[in-house]
Amino acid sequence: MAFIPHTEADVEEMLAVIGVRSIEQLFEEIPASVRARPLAGIPEALNEMEVTRLMTRRAASDRLALSFIGAGAYEHHIPAAVWAIAARGEFYSSYTPYQAEASQGTLQAIYEFQTMIASLTGMQVANASLYDGASAFAEALLMAVRVNRKSKSLKALVPRAVHPHYRAVARCITSHQGLTLEELAYDAASGRTLVDALEPYGGEDIAAVAIQQPNFFGVLEEVDGLSEWARSRGVPVIAVVNPVSLALLKPPGEWRGGADVVVGEGQPLGVPLSSGGPYFGFMATRMEHVRQMPGRIAGGTVDLAGREAFTLTLQAREQHIRRGRATSNICTNQGLMVTAATVYLSLMGPQGLQRVAKACHARTRELVEALTRIDGVRAAFAGPRFHEAVLQLDRPVAPVLAALEREDIVGGLDLAPHYPELGNALLVCATETKTDADIQAFASALAGALEARTAA
Repeated sequence: MAFIPHTEADVEEMLAVIGVRSIEQLFEEIPASVRARPLAGIPEALNEMEVTRLMTRRAASDRLALSFIGAGAYEHHIPAAVWAIAARGEFYSSYTPYQAEASQGTLQAIYEFQTMIASLTGMQVANASLYDGASAFAEALLMAVRVNRKSKSLKALVPRAVHPHYRAVARCITSHQGLTLEELAYDAASGRTLVDALEPYGGEDIAAVAIQQPNFFGVLEEVDGLSEWARSRGVPVIAVVNPVSLALLKPPGEWRGGADVVVGEGQPLGVPLSSGGPYFGFMATRMEHVRQMPGRIAGGTVDLAGREAFTLTLQAREQHIRRGRATSNICTNQGLMVTAATVYLSLMGPQGLQRVAKACHARTRELVEALTRIDGVRAAFAGPRFHEAVLQLDRPVAPVLAALEREDIVGGLDLAPHYPELGNALLVCATETKTDADIQAFASALAGALEARTAA
């Protein structure tokens, strides 16, 4: 949006009207010790032509690295039509639809998004999105406690194979609510969370069980066994999913016993990586739990003339009146990102999304096969996977990644800070954007980096 700053004359005129000598006098009630200091190191102002030249030089210095990192945010092809539509003024500047009569377009977009997410996850109802996948997971844990009223323990079972950032965010948010997250070990051979890991808790009071599918390692969990264990004991199941994978995998609503809450990161659905955001989280649940779901829901109805209309049918956060009794502090969500995701899903359709998922699966398999042919590289886990795979190297990962970076290749994520027990472990990912040549380039660069380090 265009922005024209006030001139000195404008500022002086406004101050004169309100009878104030200076800007500083407006804020004199704020102690000087807590006021922001002037910014240091700011260069002299440039005119428009000079700014354009500077930014052109900066843009030219950007490198288009070949990326094989995923870990929760993924490089997918985004059809040009997605953001050509989402960036139109009526979408780009739309705000929270408090006045239904003036917000029919926004409400319909949200309604369509909710319908698609509910269909994709196999659940009955979805909300108008959340901030991101990690905070959505935290909200799901708090929601599960509200759903499972008979539980007094405030203890949730969360596998270590759940995304480490999700676990960290959830612990930060829920710890102040008294919730304890008990971590479940994964099987060292398969990378899965075995049902056996749940057995020690069979007689305990458990508030919720979380399952990520595929898990952080890209490994497919035995979701039926895990969800059946929880549901048979009356424990709510929280599913954390990659939305693209649901074009191939059984949705959480169809797991044995079914999930109670499904959350995930919506970035793969038409949202660019953008150096880390903004992204958006999604959440779906059973109709019986709908009043415990945070955020808001747009619903369809008809007006007095029988015409289709849309409105906000549920705002469980109650932020307008009874804030202290709100189920969440979720306020304005990532509406623009949700609009882009709605356009993306509409353009792709079920068949298109399935083609993307199949291509991702095939490319990851080809990547693992190419890299494990290199001496000193092996797959950490056997069994089916999606999107990602863990490789183990015969030396520390960080120097190898640094060498790859010098070749303009982002070679994956070093797992040492998160899973030191895996040793020299590297998480790699390939999506539909990778070609045979890309995979071969990575394999050649990795082989060269390993040989160079050996020679050194």
